[in-house]
Amino acid sequence: MATARQALLDAALTALARRPWSGVRMVDVAAAARVSRQTLYNEFGSKDGLARALVRREADGYLTGVERALAGRPAGVDDRLVAVAEWTVGAARANSLVRALLTGCWGEWLPGPGPARYVLGTAVSPVPAQRRADAGSPGAAELVAAVRERSLAALGTGRTKEEAAVVAYRCELAVRLALSYVVAPAASGDDFARILRTALGGAAGGTAGGGGPGLSGPSPRAGGR
Repeated sequence: MATARQALLDAALTALARRPWSGVRMVDVAAAARVSRQTLYNEFGSKDGLARALVRREADGYLTGVERALAGRPAGVDDRLVAVAEWTVGAARANSLVRALLTGCWGEWLPGPGPARYVLGTAVSPVPAQRRADAGSPGAAELVAAVRERSLAALGTGRTKEEAAVVAYRCELAVRLALSYVVAPAASGDDFARILRTALGGAAGGTAGGGGPGLSGPSPRAGGR
């Protein structure tokens, strides 16, 4: 069952799909979530706090999707990275906040991603999730780095240092190619997967440590290091 906080964030996201953030009213968000305005303010503190929490949640949701893609059934590195890239393109097309987070392009329609600005005497939120949101959301470069770190954790274990570097490079290639499709979509999604696999195949032979058309399983040499 959704918590009041999640219900409020869902209501805010629904409202944002219909009107610019400047036109979203706190009273309407509370009514849509079927909670009191006092509960809304207790959770987020202000409309700016609600905006920061919403952006933070969508960033976290994107990274959760990355982790699911990396944990998918295909065993090959290329298959996992293609899954991550396809998730990236799909999530950005379906969610304007994810698109803005990944590209750094924030229009007037969307709430800003900046951290809270505290002045002397301003109380810090007693809600842990809100304190995290008030710290600000990751920028585009930070999100790419987070995807790379998760890819290394999922695909780089048991590999030599050189092989892990290739995994990191190919992850960066996959994500940045995905971002190019977010900014300039292709007519066919099939073209994206084909082009990405071609690029990953070339990266395997053109980077330090890449010795063929693709990375196999963890290196037996790494186990003894």
